[in-house]
Amino acid sequence: MTAESRILELRAELDQHNYRYYVLDEPSVPDAEYDRLFNELKALEAEHPELVTADSPTQRVGGAALSAFSQVRHEVPMLSLGNAFEENDLREFDRRVVEGLDLPAGDLFGDGAAVDYSCEPKLDGLAVSLLYRDGQLVQGATRGDGTTGEDISVNVRTVRNIPLKLQGEGWPAVLEVRGEVYMSKAGFERLNQAQIEAGGKTFANPRNAAAGSLRQLDSKITASRPLEFCCYGLGQVSAPLADTHIGTLEQLKAWGMPISRELRHAAGVAECLEYYRDIGARRNDLPYEIDGVVFKVNSLASQRELGFRAREPRWAIAHKFPAMEELTEVLDVEFQVGRTGAVTPVARLKPVKVAGVTVSNATLHNMGEISRLGLRIGDVVTIRRAGDVIPQVMEVILERRPKLTRPIEIPKECPVCGSPVEPTQLIKRGKGKEVVSEGAVYRCIGRLGCAAQLKQAIVHYVSRRAMDIDGLGEKSVEQLVDEGLIQSPADLYRLEFEQIVDLEGFAELSSNNLLDAIKASKKPSLARFVYALGIPDVGEETAKVLARSLGSLERIQKALPEVLTYLPDIGMEVASEIHSFFSELHNKQVIRDLRERGLEIQDEGGVGVELAASVSFAAFVEKLGITGVAATGAKKLADKAGSLDGLIRLSEDWLDLSSMKGINEKAKGALREFFVSENTQRARAIEAQLLDFGMHWSSEKKVAAGLPLAGQTWVLTGSLERMSRDIAKDKLESLGAKVAGSVSAKTHCVVAGPGAGSKLAKANELGLKVLDEDAFVTFMGKHGIAI
Repeated sequence: MTAESRILELRAELDQHNYRYYVLDEPSVPDAEYDRLFNELKALEAEHPELVTADSPTQRVGGAALSAFSQVRHEVPMLSLGNAFEENDLREFDRRVVEGLDLPAGDLFGDGAAVDYSCEPKLDGLAVSLLYRDGQLVQGATRGDGTTGEDISVNVRTVRNIPLKLQGEGWPAVLEVRGEVYMSKAGFERLNQAQIEAGGKTFANPRNAAAGSLRQLDSKITASRPLEFCCYGLGQVSAPLADTHIGTLEQLKAWGMPISRELRHAAGVAECLEYYRDIGARRNDLPYEIDGVVFKVNSLASQRELGFRAREPRWAIAHKFPAMEELTEVLDVEFQVGRTGAVTPVARLKPVKVAGVTVSNATLHNMGEISRLGLRIGDVVTIRRAGDVIPQVMEVILERRPKLTRPIEIPKECPVCGSPVEPTQLIKRGKGKEVVSEGAVYRCIGRLGCAAQLKQAIVHYVSRRAMDIDGLGEKSVEQLVDEGLIQSPADLYRLEFEQIVDLEGFAELSSNNLLDAIKASKKPSLARFVYALGIPDVGEETAKVLARSLGSLERIQKALPEVLTYLPDIGMEVASEIHSFFSELHNKQVIRDLRERGLEIQDEGGVGVELAASVSFAAFVEKLGITGVAATGAKKLADKAGSLDGLIRLSEDWLDLSSMKGINEKAKGALREFFVSENTQRARAIEAQLLDFGMHWSSEKKVAAGLPLAGQTWVLTGSLERMSRDIAKDKLESLGAKVAGSVSAKTHCVVAGPGAGSKLAKANELGLKVLDEDAFVTFMGKHGIAI
């Protein structure tokens, strides 16, 4: 399997796990399994940075607010934390902190300078935000997707240890406190016992119990649950509280805010490890569930200097505890069908208790995972969990394999609709050839004719980040499909009041509200509509790239896979999925039906600068995949030929070609062979489409005007006073620059703020261009970027 195909599989799988964990509160895998997949993806993307896309789970944070609650937008995003699993992971985090702060290098034992850290247990609950104005609690919200959460103000007021009014005096006018709502072990046991006595459903673990209790629409139910709150930080605040994280928490404690009794200070990574081992030894004796320890750089000034990645701060990390394992037997394997038609194997296990929770099934992800494990039905396996119900199958215990086991075979027909099940295709182009192989993911080809895919496709289509049709949850969609009222997303736009008013969960007001929401969705942006279509492997960011680059649905629909690969962060696998989706007759019909029923895309226009930035004749030659012709050779051939016709003539003129310098004989021979096949026709088709889209080989001059810093590498160091380093980075990238974390001879310019250290010294040593903040602001102003 190629790295690119594995990355695509991991992204799709993690997106589904995020949805079930954050939106439905029905986690499908334990944290340990999610962490394994996430870190595998993170490692692959580190090895192949060219494959990183803005829609990747690593770049981005997962989850979305439920429509049952009103939404709250976080003024300061609520980010998740990076994870450490081994001692070396924590040491590597410490090394990055030391480097990021330009502190003295470490000693011979590998420990960097003794950074001042705060240490506290990582509670296993639900992250919330509490907003205080003039000392009064005015709003409570869940984290949601990190940008938008759910308004749970009425419910948080019922949590006993959350102060409705802050004690003392001196608090800022605006104070947003962040922390975890959780349930103690004793409280969890009491709740489950009460549920049993009342004939109700018991909860799987304290985390699920806390999350479910806090998100009740009836706040009386929340008030009856034994919930507790622990503060761990701040969001927006109108005035600083202290210079350190620990100082901030101590001040909050003085105002009546509960903080962890295990909060400690550590001087350096060695003391952090001592704290981790101590808490780990006492873990079972703590009155609440924890799944690790959180370490944060204590100095707030240092936190600001270190800044953030896309989904996590650079100044904090969660050091997770090892997951818990047991042995059990695989009784059977069943197959489930997802929104994109992916047929996923699920292991049915002999029930076994793991860390106090009975588990009986496990997702096996895909046939590649089954092959990797060498798994057969009847095998004894090691399973691992860390706080959730569904475990990860870690390995097969071969010495305990029974004599009678059965192989696991993918069904030839969809278990839901009976359509054929086919493997995905992995497409690799190179050396002038196209190699197609089978992937580990199998899909039902029934598309929207398959009830499982239809229901989930419509749930996706109406979701907040897609067409944002409020009032259509999963159960409502199931009703509409089961009643035969909708058979595609287009059918939503011909629903009538009389068809829905008598359905379960609907009444006159809710029916009218739904019809109004459907009508309001008829004028989406291009990016929102493309995302709503549910194209496999196309998330929000990829949809934005398609919309921004190609400018119209018509161009996106007819774009060849090779043309799509010119767009930022779109590889051949994703490009092929996009092209295949829009080539399918049923999907074409659905789009036509949507247009006929009044859907109007609002922001269609011309081809964007991102595509123009990628299209040059040299890039075109390189992308042809001619053996032995890389970037340098492609540039020489492009300069010599000037056009595709010129390149074809050059391949036919052996005397002219043989006299070229800088191109080896093997590459010259490959060029001749390349155009003695159907490659000529394909190359002409790609060129014709680029021309049809308004591109031409003089685009390089246009790019220079639109992206004046294209090809340049910049480095930011020190503390900037007028803006954060993240904002400075965004501004530079908008002009085409690449912003790197280290200085080298290839660095074009270094922006050095107060406190700049080793990076500035290296820049001066290499004689590089250096700008202070004032000069940088002036420079950006000359390019039309206001700061």
